[in-house]
Amino acid sequence: MSTEIRLERDSMGAMEVPADALYGASTQRAVLNFPVSGRPAPVALIHAYGRIKGAAARANHDLGLLNAEVADLIAEAAAEVAAGRLDDHFVVDTFQTGSGTSTNMNANEVISNRCCQLAGNPIGAKDPVHPNDHVNLGQSSNDTFPTAIHLAAGLQLRDQLKPALAALQQALAAKRDAFDTVLKIGRTHLMDATPVRLGQEFGGFARQTELAVARLDRAIEALLELPLGGTAVGTGLNCHPDFPTKAIAILAAETGLPWREAADHFEAQAAKDAVVEVSGQLKTVATSLFKIANDIRLLGSGPRCGIGELRLPATQPGSSIMPGKVNPVMAESVMQVCARVFGNDATITWCAANGNLELNVMMPAMAGALLESISLLTNVSHVFREKCIEGIEANVERCEELIEYSLAMVTSLNARIGYDRAAAIAKESVTTGRTVRELCLDQLDDLGLTEDELNAALDPASMTRPG
Repeated sequence: MSTEIRLERDSMGAMEVPADALYGASTQRAVLNFPVSGRPAPVALIHAYGRIKGAAARANHDLGLLNAEVADLIAEAAAEVAAGRLDDHFVVDTFQTGSGTSTNMNANEVISNRCCQLAGNPIGAKDPVHPNDHVNLGQSSNDTFPTAIHLAAGLQLRDQLKPALAALQQALAAKRDAFDTVLKIGRTHLMDATPVRLGQEFGGFARQTELAVARLDRAIEALLELPLGGTAVGTGLNCHPDFPTKAIAILAAETGLPWREAADHFEAQAAKDAVVEVSGQLKTVATSLFKIANDIRLLGSGPRCGIGELRLPATQPGSSIMPGKVNPVMAESVMQVCARVFGNDATITWCAANGNLELNVMMPAMAGALLESISLLTNVSHVFREKCIEGIEANVERCEELIEYSLAMVTSLNARIGYDRAAAIAKESVTTGRTVRELCLDQLDDLGLTEDELNAALDPASMTRPG
């Protein structure tokens, strides 16, 4: 922004504003009042505001409340906001007034001043478009800000996170198929259990991500009711009764999502239960990704002194002091993102619980946490797939070695020799260090088995299927 200043006025008086800033006095007051995090409102929220202001202008024109010139100018400027071309002019900190009034006024002023530019008038003229009388017509911060949260989150879920998770699911499913014949030992309680196929483990991962994608569909559905039209307290004061229906229909047509007016504006503005529900779905998705990443990290541990059943792609040196060390950094990145999402969910829950009477007054923090969770999960799903999952290889030799050495191999003999005799062989294997197969070969006559019968019973492939 320019070091030169201009004077703008609002209801509280004159305010110095950077000369080339498209925002005005109200926004500048918020900048001075809230130097908290240095992070402005999320750009996805700002872009959603652009959509809302454009739809509002068109709806108000259809209702005869704005003339064509003003409506067209607002729609043009709002489209630039929605496209991200004016992001630098949205400067209010995330941690601001709890209703998001400062961000709403930031949008009103930027659009008003951009309209002045488009009309050939100086910034700050408020002619031909006034930020409150025209851009904010039929609206309030109290209904537009929660509408922007729903709009931004719904679009990000559909267009960003859902495709990222779907691509991750496909990559995991490809590994499921590729590893279907690789036999390995299963583990419960982190202890040896009966054999499984590596493809079965990856099939479980693929199913988790498939269910995660389905959860996002439910999350989007929870957001489809929009508070727009409730204005200050939910009564719709100063709003044409047909305004919300028209504006929301425009948003639905533009975005391809079936937005609808809230069934009850008092619920929609005083409570943020839908946002909590969406965050809960994101928390569940993060729980799935944490489990997948942590399992892959464990299965790839080693490479020589750990489990070592997977070979993970080497992406960077793992140590500043230990040459040749390579760490499971992509899995660790996923786990850290998931921890952040868990924390954001707690933040959203506390914020939503603070819906006092006719208004929630912690919406900006809620919006920041929700949109950050969506963005982080999107980005980490892409990099985890590209830099880890797609390059994973099975260490077949290690898998076979651990199966043969496992005590759990004796489980398949239960039906032939009884639990107690099988347990005695397992204990002897621990004591002597010999494998179950070696001990059983020495005791074939006592066990009443032939060598072929023993080998059939100890065939790990047969243990991975029912029957």
